Amino acid sequence: MKNQDQFPPGWNGQRVREVLDYYESQTDEEAVTEHEQALSSPEHTLMEIPVELLPVVRQLIAEHQREQASDLD
Repeated sequence: MKNQDQFPPGWNGQRVREVLDYYESQTDEEAVTEHEQALSSPEHTLMEIPVELLPVVRQLIAEHQREQASDLD
């Protein structure tokens, strides 16, 4: 069984608590505003994909992020 204390790179217990606190303290209006702003971003889009394609899409995103990071070096 996976250790529950393991976090993704860049994450730790404090960061998780801060994210939880942020979202748990939001009002409904604040949450709606945040979602609306995210949906209107010219740099991102949302789309529906079949669940079975999710691993492929995640891999493509990871490769893109690695390429972007290497361009900064």
